[in-house]
Amino acid sequence: MLLNRDAANLLGLMVRAGALVSGSQVLPAVRQKQAVLVLLASDSSQGTQKQVTDKCHYYQVECLMVEDSEALSTAIGKHNRKSVAILNAGFAKKLKEKLGVGEENGETK
Repeated sequence: MLLNRDAANLLGLMVRAGALVSGSQVLPAVRQKQAVLVLLASDSSQGTQKQVTDKCHYYQVECLMVEDSEALSTAIGKHNRKSVAILNAGFAKKLKEKLGVGEENGETK
């Protein structure tokens, strides 16, 4: 899924609001049930993809694949990030709207 301009801008706003964690902080946020939505770069390693998706599935956190880590990293203003976790339900809902993703599209939780 492509990160459009509106979605990238919203991710930047989430960083400034403290409603997003990235990198090594993603899995602890999922385990502690703080994460509402996880974005995972499609170019991350198979091991990372399996680890993050398995953890999200177990803790029932929605996980979406995005185009690549460069777009994700640029959107949040940090270097080489493969995954981010959104901690706020309102921001997560708005981001899914901007990405054109909804519950009816069959996305797994």
